[in-house]
Amino acid sequence: MVRLTADLIWKSPHFFNAIKERELDLRGNKIPVIENLGATEDQFDTIDLSDNEIVKLENMPYLNRLGTLIINNNRITRINPKIGEFLPKLHTLVLTNNRLVNLAEIDPLASLTKLHFLSLLDNNITKKPNYRLYVIHKLKSLRVLDFKKVKGKERAEAEHLFASKEVEEEARRESVKTFTPGEVPNVLEVDEEQQAPKVVAPTPEQIIAIK
Repeated sequence: MVRLTADLIWKSPHFFNAIKERELDLRGNKIPVIENLGATEDQFDTIDLSDNEIVKLENMPYLNRLGTLIINNNRITRINPKIGEFLPKLHTLVLTNNRLVNLAEIDPLASLTKLHFLSLLDNNITKKPNYRLYVIHKLKSLRVLDFKKVKGKERAEAEHLFASKEVEEEARRESVKTFTPGEVPNVLEVDEEQQAPKVVAPTPEQIIAIK
């Protein structure tokens, strides 16, 4: 395990990426906890925390400039309910290959009012009933989900399906009760080898496409 210290941040690669945005590369450091990102002094448009061991998407400082957060191939099971207060301009979030299981776990993303592009591929949540419509319903600003454009027809269908709070609550309860093959309950202890996330990174073309 490696702590995300100010020293690590300063020594990590930073560059202008393919779309001319300033990017900080913190990939593959076995970081377990997000911390000390205030040391970036809000100088980056994109931060890449892929291929680490982060369990919770929380403890973010106020980063008014940050537009893209890439955090695939981690172990995320929880998201700070107030994440939008700290990342007011975040428009792109890549959470491919994490451990989000139930629909309610993405509710905090509704606080990201500028979020246009989201990937939840290779999370068990994607196998839940009405997953796509639920996410579209909760995230009003979303334009692209899992690299597929959100269509007006889908938006209308989502609003019709979840017209009442009761239906929304039932969908959350059903997602908890629905067992997905291959799903490992959070309460179980698994050995380190089983915990190691598989590497499923978006291609450079996909990252450029979502931006």
